[in-house]
Amino acid sequence: MQTRYTLAVIYGSTREGRFCDTVVDWVLTHLPDMIEADILTIDPVDLDVESRMARADVEHRIGRDLARADAFLVVTPEYNHGYSAALKGLIDAYHKPWAAKPVAFVCYGGVSGGLRAVEQLRQVFAELGAATIRETVSFAQAWELFDAQGRLMEPEVKARSLRKLAVQLTWWAATLKMGRETVQMKEVA
Repeated sequence: MQTRYTLAVIYGSTREGRFCDTVVDWVLTHLPDMIEADILTIDPVDLDVESRMARADVEHRIGRDLARADAFLVVTPEYNHGYSAALKGLIDAYHKPWAAKPVAFVCYGGVSGGLRAVEQLRQVFAELGAATIRETVSFAQAWELFDAQGRLMEPEVKARSLRKLAVQLTWWAATLKMGRETVQMKEVA
């Protein structure tokens, strides 16, 4: 029996015309059949609002969703051998909700397929007390792998990789959720 959990899928780009939407759509099409989770999305582009009041509302909603999540799946591009400033801003703005929760990655980019960005993110999340999982889905030369409608042209290999990620993420989500419920973590001041 699988433990149901809440998964936050996080967009890692805010660029106009971003390819991130295509990759997230692929994830959200396939992942629900692989896991027993309530999936919510967090998009840093939502923070790009005009008024201070509207931004405060969005910041509150994102903080609430991050706190509610038992696990995270970050969909990140690689920009100049790293991850985006928007993703870094989101992570740094909400440092407490990550602790003792698993983080998985789906990445995309040029020749490295986003893996250099993921390696940097692993260091950041370790500092926040999160547990990054080994399995990663990587799309090298991503824009050549999807057709004009956003469908992956050879989906079998990536679907197998996503399934492996889903199994590992589910195990970590259930294990760490039980641990958080069993042992109350206290901040050391």
